[in-house]
Amino acid sequence: MDIVLAPTIELLGLAMIVAILARRLRLPYTVGLVLTGLALALTRVDLGVALTHDVIFDVILPPLLFEAAISIPWSELRRDLALVLALATLGVALCAAVVAAGLTALLGWPAGSALAFGALIAATDPIAVTALLRETGLKGRLRLVIEAESLINDGVAALLFMLVVASLGASASAPTPLGVLGQALLIGGGVVVGLLAAAIAILLAGRTSDHLVETALTAVAAYGSFLIAERVGASGVLATVSAGLLMGNLGVLADETDRFALTSQGRAFVVAFWEFSAFVANSLVFLLIGLALGATPTRAFGALLVTIALALAGRAAAVYPIAFLFARSRWAVSWPERHFLWWGGLRGALALALALSLPPATPYRDEILVAAFGVVAFSVLVQGLTAKLALRRLRLDRKAA
Repeated sequence: MDIVLAPTIELLGLAMIVAILARRLRLPYTVGLVLTGLALALTRVDLGVALTHDVIFDVILPPLLFEAAISIPWSELRRDLALVLALATLGVALCAAVVAAGLTALLGWPAGSALAFGALIAATDPIAVTALLRETGLKGRLRLVIEAESLINDGVAALLFMLVVASLGASASAPTPLGVLGQALLIGGGVVVGLLAAAIAILLAGRTSDHLVETALTAVAAYGSFLIAERVGASGVLATVSAGLLMGNLGVLADETDRFALTSQGRAFVVAFWEFSAFVANSLVFLLIGLALGATPTRAFGALLVTIALALAGRAAAVYPIAFLFARSRWAVSWPERHFLWWGGLRGALALALALSLPPATPYRDEILVAAFGVVAFSVLVQGLTAKLALRRLRLDRKAA
């Protein structure tokens, strides 16, 4: 146990020092963490912890997804659900297609490998996006659209990624859902598992007035829904998001007089607990991203620049055509908001987790890994660092606290 616990505590202590320095230097916390991780990797400091698919999926994602989901009011999400779903589904497909076509035409990648990379880089990362929104202080409808899209589109991107990898014949290590029935299980099964887990937790919470028990039940719902969904071949991401939305709206955001609402002390403690959990998870994952980036070999710098440009072009293809479709409806998005939807669509740990999950036999696996790390580095360091400037230039800073 010490082998895992000691390096984790060391990382967390380092992250707190970075947090203090970043605040004094007025540097985004996440950018400071990535830069610190890069510096440690370049100086060959071995902290005994590495960024892996299992670490991201089993440890990091559940608390970050759940913390974001419990704070989204259903009434506001329902108002913009059509736009969010369009961005999270059609937008992902458009982005993946543009990136894959560009890699094939400009860099000569085989179509299957190019589409696999297009799928894993198509989704905006809920970890990076939530951290960005918290640091910029963005409020209101634009924040809800960006955050809700990032919570949903990663499930869609993961489905597309799994189908592409299965078509390459490289997914022998785990069963991959194929066909309409398999896709329905991945998406619908995740939602059902999440809703059931949250419903059970809410019913049990109603039998106690102990805020500690109520909070523990939310933790069981968050992690339990994720692990159960993954075990049965469904989407753990969508399961945890669904659980968070249901528990948030019935138990946390609801009025105290509502039937399923948690106690007043329980609601306050749950919010504080998940804010702390998300802070710890963010601190660890961005440090680990920096360490992983520093250990990634740099190959063909020109090709990496092309890949970054294609990722930005793919995001543009996901935002602007869809915003145009809704331009004359009640879901209309202004031009400044469209620009920030594009520039604020960060990639992060989710893309790295999918890339790291590729079986060794996958064609162009090394190229996909290097490209994923390069796009994430640009996204976190450049886009994340300039997000506040973008808000000011687009005159959206009035929507920030």
